[in-house]
Amino acid sequence: MNMKKIALGLLVVGIISTTTAFAYAATSPADIVSKLTGKTTQELYEERSQGKTYGTIAKESGKLEEFKAEMLKSKKEILDERVKEGSLTQEKADEILNAIKNNMANCDGTGSQRIGQKYGVGFGGGQGKGLGRGTCNGLGRGYNR
Repeated sequence: MNMKKIALGLLVVGIISTTTAFAYAATSPADIVSKLTGKTTQELYEERSQGKTYGTIAKESGKLEEFKAEMLKSKKEILDERVKEGSLTQEKADEILNAIKNNMANCDGTGSQRIGQKYGVGFGGGQGKGLGRGTCNGLGRGYNR
């Protein structure tokens, strides 16, 4: 009986972990552009390997504004999670979100804005700790802090 409870507990934890990981994966820049443009993530990775940013790809498809809105939503979700887990204050999260919004106003999809680089709250795509190079372009390369 005890083993059944342990097995059930492990199953529940596994499902929750998988669901959480899937939720975060669904908001990656590649997934956002894929959803907006209809291109597969493989096609997007190929374009990225040619030097294009996700923002540039979205812009070329006439979807830059939608991409920026989805990226802002994604960044807000990350900030909210950081506040919830206690690694970031609400005040700091609001400051970062406002900086992102201000910079997005000038976003042209090229990634030249380097939006919020100084904040280092883990917007990178798992390749480092810190903010990805430019919220608008969705490169997801973290800067170590």
